[in-house]
Amino acid sequence: GQVMDAILSGKYDTDHLAVIMTQTGGGCRASNYVGFIRRALRKAGMEYIPVISLSVQGLEKNSGLKYTPAILLKALQSLLYGDLFMRVLYKTRPYELVPGSANALHEKCMAECIELLKKPGLPSMRSFRKQCRAIVKAFDELPLDETIRKPQVGIVGEILVKFSPQANNELVNLLEKEGAEAVMPDLIDFFLYSFYNANFKAEKLGMKKSTAFYCNLGIRFLEWYRSDMAKALNESKRFHGPSHIEHLAKLASPYVSGGNMTGEGWFLTGEMLELIESGTTNIVCTQPFGCLPNHIVGKGVIKELRAAFPNANIIAVDYDPGASQVNQLNRIKLMLATAEKNLGNSLSGKPLHQSAG
Repeated sequence: GQVMDAILSGKYDTDHLAVIMTQTGGGCRASNYVGFIRRALRKAGMEYIPVISLSVQGLEKNSGLKYTPAILLKALQSLLYGDLFMRVLYKTRPYELVPGSANALHEKCMAECIELLKKPGLPSMRSFRKQCRAIVKAFDELPLDETIRKPQVGIVGEILVKFSPQANNELVNLLEKEGAEAVMPDLIDFFLYSFYNANFKAEKLGMKKSTAFYCNLGIRFLEWYRSDMAKALNESKRFHGPSHIEHLAKLASPYVSGGNMTGEGWFLTGEMLELIESGTTNIVCTQPFGCLPNHIVGKGVIKELRAAFPNANIIAVDYDPGASQVNQLNRIKLMLATAEKNLGNSLSGKPLHQSAG
């Protein structure tokens, strides 16, 4: 609907327009969206507008789109820049001394990243690492009010609703407006999770061991590519780097099987546990209405997580065009009220309940 609204709005020159959409290709209703968009374009008399599906599953072949090494590496660097910005911006913006200073620094650094990525040819690994270190240093030195304490709220869930502000009704801005600090796990971890699943498939489902070998090489490559960024974060005074995907799998294994690989699968459970382990015990699990995989490994494990970690303050929130925003807001505010109470107890020296697991 959003795609067609944008096309029919008249804002774009449809003679030079293409629709590009990513697909996981798994057991998800989103796998049907490309076909629906093409059908809607035909009915609107605009079947000449190409709809390009980006999918590693090989669902479609698009002769006009070539995955060159330069495009792939620039896409990877873009993802890593985005993950880095979420870590440093969300960690500093709620505490800035000068209103708007964090966003201004973000815009400045982002413009520098764009200029680096616009250069022709293969992107420079050296420039990428240098830029990551510069971003961490700049946000590490941003003037903040160090006396303020705010509850940290992790955001997990279905990949689109989790990361898209339009899909989650500007959840990060809402949390910050209500006096909290948003904590967003990395997008690149979803790709690591997808690679890591090959191990279970090779062991239990008859996948070729060579495929698992190459997927593990992919994990090693991605971890190596972001290693300098992770090191800079861990050596900073305000931030911390990402966990390894094997650690998330180990955290999730007592609660869900590694065979839960549809959608976010065991990875969603692992993200919640990693947040709790790192001290972010307040969590919003975002999910599209009727998303079965997400309800199982997200909403379905919340009771078990609360039993194992009594201080965990987790809510599941449905996001859908027909869902009531008032209901969403009320649930989030109730969660934040508990978060504020728990934060007050910890600051007063009253210990929170410890995990029984």
